[in-house]
Amino acid sequence: MAAQYRIKEIFYTLQGEGAQAGRPAVFCRFSKCNLWNGRENGRAAAVCNFCDTDFIGTDGHLGGVYDLEQLVTVIQQQWPGSTANGQAQGKPYVVCTGGEPALQLDDELVSALQRAGFEVAIETNGTLPLANGIDWVCLSPKGESELVVIECDELKLVYPQADAPPERFDHIQADHYYLQPMADYEPVVIASDKLQGAVESLSTTNTHKTLQYCLKHPRWKLSLQTHKMIRIE
Repeated sequence: MAAQYRIKEIFYTLQGEGAQAGRPAVFCRFSKCNLWNGRENGRAAAVCNFCDTDFIGTDGHLGGVYDLEQLVTVIQQQWPGSTANGQAQGKPYVVCTGGEPALQLDDELVSALQRAGFEVAIETNGTLPLANGIDWVCLSPKGESELVVIECDELKLVYPQADAPPERFDHIQADHYYLQPMADYEPVVIASDKLQGAVESLSTTNTHKTLQYCLKHPRWKLSLQTHKMIRIE
C-alpha cells in the first residue's frame, strides 16, 4: 500500500528563527507528535508541555491526507517561479516540521522532494531515527526525552527548560548552537557601549535569561522568533 501523509498545513513564508532565519521556505507541517497529543487536557503530563503550535488534524491551509506524488506537487506549487522563464527562483527549500515530522517523513518523500529540486530540512525533537539524505537537520530537544539524534546541522534549544539545561547537550555535534527564549519575547534595545551593565540589571524574563546565558557561554547564539515580531506565519 502506498504511503500516505497526514499534513496539518502547507504554506510559503520566511524562516523565522535559527541559522536559516530570513530564508524563504515552504513549511510542511506534519500532524501528530510523540511528546504531546496536542490537546490542552494532556499538556501538564506531556514531556513537551510548552508547545505553542497547533498540529492536530488536517484542517490547516492546504492540509489533508496526501500520497507521495500529491504532496510533492502541492509543495512544489508553493515555490515562486520566475516570470521570465517559469523556472524556480533561488534554491527551493522545504522545512518539514510538526508536531514531530520524523513520525512520517521517510526516505521516499525526501528523495522525491530532492528530485523536484528542493533542499529538504527537518525540525525534530530528536527522539526518533531520521530518514536518509535530509539536507538540513535542526534538532530541538524537549524535556527529559531521550535522544537518538546526536549529530545535526543546528541545535536549537528552547530555554529555559528545567529538565533540559544546555550543558546536558555538550555531546551533541552541531555546526550551530542556538538558545531560543521560551515564549515571552519582549523587545530590548541596548546601546553596545552599555551592554554589560544593562544585562546585569535586566528583568528575569526568559528572553533576558537567554541573553545572559549566551553572553556567559559564547558557544551559544541567541535565536529569536522573528516571524512573530514581524507578524508573519
